[in-house]
Amino acid sequence: MQILPAEWSPQCAVLLTWPHRYGPLGRILQQAEQVFIQIARAVTAHERLIVSCLDEEHRTHIQTQLAVARVDLGQVLLAIAPSNDVWARDHGPITVLRDGKPLLLDFAFNGWGRKYPYELDNALTRTLHRQGVFGTTPLEIVDLILEGGSIESDGRGTLLTTRHCLLNPQRNPEYDCVGLEGIFAQVFGSRRVLWLDHGELEGDDTDGHIDTLARFCDEHTIAYVRCDNPHDSHYAALLEMERELKAFRDNEGRPYRLVPLPLPSPKRNEHGQRLPATYANFLIINGAVLVPVYDDVQDAVALERLAPCFPGRELIAINCLPLIQQYGSLHCVTMQLPAGVV
Repeated sequence: MQILPAEWSPQCAVLLTWPHRYGPLGRILQQAEQVFIQIARAVTAHERLIVSCLDEEHRTHIQTQLAVARVDLGQVLLAIAPSNDVWARDHGPITVLRDGKPLLLDFAFNGWGRKYPYELDNALTRTLHRQGVFGTTPLEIVDLILEGGSIESDGRGTLLTTRHCLLNPQRNPEYDCVGLEGIFAQVFGSRRVLWLDHGELEGDDTDGHIDTLARFCDEHTIAYVRCDNPHDSHYAALLEMERELKAFRDNEGRPYRLVPLPLPSPKRNEHGQRLPATYANFLIINGAVLVPVYDDVQDAVALERLAPCFPGRELIAINCLPLIQQYGSLHCVTMQLPAGVV
């Protein structure tokens, strides 16, 4: 029996793929590294951190950066695995429990439908595994294109996702919802899939990853992005998404407790393009929740609304303005590893 554990399940480590000068964040590398240092400091206060580095020079640079920032290096494993980009959520392993023991699944990654170079990212999990980074935890290759940011699990057999992303013809054109549900039942032990038909953020290049829109906080609670401004371009689609969420039922057949998260004011790049800033892109770790913030008046509102969803966990705000310049945020650059992997 296999199950995809919920993110709030006990963890042993978080994986980061550190930015480098050859990647898309290279043009704002210093600012991006400050975000990664904040994440590293927060994670290592609660669990181990695995960092994939471009090469030996890059590893030395990262180690120096972390040491200067007084990050506990005893909690950090630096491994060399060349990468195209930083989005570990989508090129890192997805871990399931098979008969209670962790199993790493390596799905194919094709740059969100061949939008960007992806060959190094697609090989990164196997590169790390060959080096023993994940201990003796076995790795299985899954012949399906799937990004970790496109699925949410409640740990009890329910998946939450979006049709717009998973049925994108540049990913798995041979599959429909029924076909994908069959594969998910096999590899994740899922018994049902909740499909959203609406909701996508401007500037998002993932075709609507669920981790930018709606997230399980526990098996009965979903935090989701809501737009209260009828003049905002997101208003209509997010209102339809809210209606869909209200119609969903949890495993006991009850409506979910829905927690609306605000949209920050529009953030734009130098070309005037709106960027996909979202508070839904938080990361749950042992004893804490890392929440992306954007120097916005809504930051405090988002933190206030999320706090009751995670009793007993510290909320840690991480300024992610540099990350959204490349169309992702905090959850996108991290991948948690359940207890027992390392």
